[in-house]
Amino acid sequence: MATMADQPADRAVSGWAYGFAAFAGAIMLLVGIFQGLAGIAAIFDDSFFVVGPNYTYEIDTTAWGWIHLILGVILVIAGIAIYSGAVWARTIGVFLAILSAIANFFFIPYYPVWAVLIIALDIAIIWALVVYGREQAEGY
Repeated sequence: MATMADQPADRAVSGWAYGFAAFAGAIMLLVGIFQGLAGIAAIFDDSFFVVGPNYTYEIDTTAWGWIHLILGVILVIAGIAIYSGAVWARTIGVFLAILSAIANFFFIPYYPVWAVLIIALDIAIIWALVVYGREQAEGY
């Protein structure tokens, strides 16, 4: 069985690997911008998002705004890093997409359609970052 050390260093990267990574990076940028916009809206206007009574995970709207803004900025930075092709960027991208999906799950009562849309985009990010393996990225 060949190891990474046995592989030539100048091996071509598959077009599929580039395509999926570019897709994930672009969607991460999009989700990050969306998260940031939602965060800014919640920070500047507490009454923009309204939750019904008796929500178990009720958090102050301004706190949600800061959560979304910070997560959005980090997602944009990670989305840009995806274009470097680094494995660490893919790993962090998956982790951040999971965090984003969890945050939006708890945000569903505040803005249901938006939160579900962002969760769907997060799933697309995770799929795009993990769908190809090392063999495709190395040009097999």
